[in-house]
Amino acid sequence: MASTLQTKRPSKRTEPAKLALPVLQQVHENIVACTRCPRLRAYGENLGVVKRASYRDQEYWSKPVPGFGDPRARIRIVGLAPGAHGANRTGRPFTGDAAGNFMYDVLHELGLASQPKAISRDDGLKLRKAWIGSVVRCAPPGDKPTPEEIRNCASHLTAEIAAMPHIRVIVCLGKIAWDGFLAHLVAAGTIERRSAYHFTHGAEYRLPDGTFLLGSYHPSARNTNTGRLNRPMFAKIFVRALELAGLG
Repeated sequence: MASTLQTKRPSKRTEPAKLALPVLQQVHENIVACTRCPRLRAYGENLGVVKRASYRDQEYWSKPVPGFGDPRARIRIVGLAPGAHGANRTGRPFTGDAAGNFMYDVLHELGLASQPKAISRDDGLKLRKAWIGSVVRCAPPGDKPTPEEIRNCASHLTAEIAAMPHIRVIVCLGKIAWDGFLAHLVAAGTIERRSAYHFTHGAEYRLPDGTFLLGSYHPSARNTNTGRLNRPMFAKIFVRALELAGLG
């Protein structure tokens, strides 16, 4: 789908937009203020000092990244963590990097996103009936958070889920996101054990609470550039999510 969009530099003063629901807004603020993982905070802050050459004139967000989307979403998208020079720079999930460019273009085509590109947190992009977050809210070195760091962040996912009762479908992008979400389900008592739910691209399970869990390979440049994940494969996951959410 063809589209033209002027590149817009992130504002130095812009904070994430206020959410309509007070409880979700509090979750949002708690995530941004979190200091539970000193290694991750130091790494993200250092990226904002060193910077990538092409972003030298931009101010990095360099804090934990809250979720983004429609507060009354029916589809939840769960990623791994903010990209070092993507969400850690822009302050919004999957914004300003190759993974986001791939994903939002598909979401736009399917009516879940208002535009195909995500450049900055004040670029006007809105999601419809979808919400995007991650199991870890700070950028990890090498995209590899430790098990302890994943556990430290789990309460943010739990709080966000509790504040969004309309979710009917969860799409996990990659195995770390899948395992992190299953850990939440075990802790919440929704499932007894993770071993009954196997990750693969296209995995689909109906959970005991009536929601559906779908798996997809992560839309990282590593996967999309090698052909492990292509556009039709990715779109098929979200066509199914729309059907299961009653939005198809």
